Amino acid sequence: MLNSPESQILENRWDDAIPDGWSEPELLLYRSNILGLDRRVTNYGGGNTSAKIQERDPLTGEDVEVLWVKGSGGDIGSMNLDGFATLYMDRLHALKALYRGVEHEDEMVGYLPHCTFNLNPRAASIDTPLHAYVPRTHVDHVHADAIIAVAASKDSQALTAEIFGDSVGWLPWKRPGYELGLWLERFCLHNPDAIGVVLESHGLFTWGDTSKGCYETTIGVINDAVAWLEERTAAVPAFGGVRHKGLPCGERRKVAAKLMPAIRGAVSANQHMVGHFADSEDVLEFVNSRDMESLAALGTSCPDHFLRTKVRPLVVEFDPSKANVDEALEFLPGRIAAYREDYVAYYERCKRAESPALRDPNAVVYLVPGIGMITFAKDKATARISGEFYVNAINVKRGACAVSSYRGLPEQEAFDIEYWLLEEAKLQRMPKPKSLAGRIALVTGGAGGIGSATAERYLAEGACVMLADIDSEGLASTCDALVQRHGEDVVRAVLMDVTDEDSVAKAFDETAAEFGGLDILVSSAGIATSASVEDTSLALWNRNMEILSTGYFLAGREAFKVLRAQGLGGSIVFVASKNGLAASPNASAYCAAKASEIHLARCLALEGAEAGIRVNVVNPDAVLQDSRIWEGEWLEQRAATYGTDRAGLEEMYRNRSMLKRSVLPADIAEACYFFAADRSAKSTGNILNVDAGNVQAFTR
Repeated sequence: MLNSPESQILENRWDDAIPDGWSEPELLLYRSNILGLDRRVTNYGGGNTSAKIQERDPLTGEDVEVLWVKGSGGDIGSMNLDGFATLYMDRLHALKALYRGVEHEDEMVGYLPHCTFNLNPRAASIDTPLHAYVPRTHVDHVHADAIIAVAASKDSQALTAEIFGDSVGWLPWKRPGYELGLWLERFCLHNPDAIGVVLESHGLFTWGDTSKGCYETTIGVINDAVAWLEERTAAVPAFGGVRHKGLPCGERRKVAAKLMPAIRGAVSANQHMVGHFADSEDVLEFVNSRDMESLAALGTSCPDHFLRTKVRPLVVEFDPSKANVDEALEFLPGRIAAYREDYVAYYERCKRAESPALRDPNAVVYLVPGIGMITFAKDKATARISGEFYVNAINVKRGACAVSSYRGLPEQEAFDIEYWLLEEAKLQRMPKPKSLAGRIALVTGGAGGIGSATAERYLAEGACVMLADIDSEGLASTCDALVQRHGEDVVRAVLMDVTDEDSVAKAFDETAAEFGGLDILVSSAGIATSASVEDTSLALWNRNMEILSTGYFLAGREAFKVLRAQGLGGSIVFVASKNGLAASPNASAYCAAKASEIHLARCLALEGAEAGIRVNVVNPDAVLQDSRIWEGEWLEQRAATYGTDRAGLEEMYRNRSMLKRSVLPADIAEACYFFAADRSAKSTGNILNVDAGNVQAFTR
């Protein structure tokens, strides 16, 4: 049966048309990828798969048994063959002689590199012994929602027996590690006919003689649990029934856009955080329910869940029937402070002598009745994935509450995993953040040459970017290109007319709802016109002022609102022009509007300084490459003014400069990066000319 609105039965994705010549590692990868396609089977980065395969030993030339198992930090849904660790099975069995007992099991991780086959650089994960010691050729370990709903219930063992009989066993909670690997081995030896085992508060292990057989067993066991749960939960109101009525979609995003910058400001003291907003049906059902607050307080069960989401979320005090967002904002600082105090107390209660230092005590997950779920993390992908994990936790709680009662892990057990020294070592191996990591930028004129080059530069340094432009076709094309190079998590696009007050406000709301707030505004939307003063109509004059002066004012004003709400400072960069300082013939409207931009930036620099908001100007000159401004009439008019064509105009501008060099969009982007980065933290109210040298534009 295929998935449908009436059923959550999983689809069997195995395609018998796959090539006959695929090797066992290739079949293992295929199995892994199709299991990981469905987040109800296992969450991002969670679970692992393995196969014990005969390989030719590169030293002896003899056939040896090698364990192929997902390596540390990988994701079975997106990994490639190089994501598997490979280890000699005989050496893994030899490790048993070195095992000194459960008190010393963590030291066994240090022995795993000595078992590496063929100098494979992929590090083996803590779950390696769990796969190695299951005496079956193919093994899957997944965190399926339906299985964990049973595993995290008070009657977990009895329910497992009711659903599966003797075919699937049950083991009590045990932290992943070497000891659990030995438990699994003993279970398999004592239950040779079993096809799998449910681990309390954790997940599912299944096995088979072939990759296809193992996959079908995994899907079959999960579907048995799904069908059993559906039959028993169909008439049971989820989470105690409905308490709140959700707001319409557009209103939900507006409220999220108000709340997220305030939350972000409160949780970004140590590093800039990025947000994610989710209001799926699953999320809304939970946040609008009667039992939401009591269930949220119980925390999560599966270790992968709370490692991503912390043990419990923060519930935002919001009444959707009153739409009291201002009141919610008033109470928010106190709620966040109380959560931090509770987390510190939890750390102090549970810490051990060797525990790592206290980590960020802020919540990851924020539940808002009537609105949805907000998550914050160090980058967009992590924030999104944390939200996905909490959706898994919601699904688990729904099933567990319907057939029994839900149980989170005991507090000390949860702490011992969250502050596990092996997890701490993994965190310490993380690469150093890029210079704009966690920063959020909005770039107007984002489809243009300068705007897109600036976005590219920011993305390369780890920022999230919202592209804003009035050109829908160009915007879509630019966004698609940047997504291809940097990934879909970090790039968004919004149609925006800088001369329309509502359009500008909506673009900033969309940025807040997508990423959580704002750190950088680059105003580079523009036009260019050329006409003698007597031929300059009032409409032409007003058009220049609307886009190049009023448009920059509107964008700057909205940026100030968000930046002040966050309290994190920020950077505003106006892309003006050499013509804002140096007059040009037949361009009075353009030059005057650009001069207005520059002086507006100075005024904003004065107003923003006390809040740490820096405002600076980049002045380009003659950036013809990839520029939409230099298309059509403006090119023809400027060429006519100087009596030349496009090629001649480029040559003329180059030779006119003091340095005799062309100015490119990437050059302007570099200046915009300088003003956005911390390296210019002590610069505001400044003008940086990027014009290859023009004495008339020297600031005085």
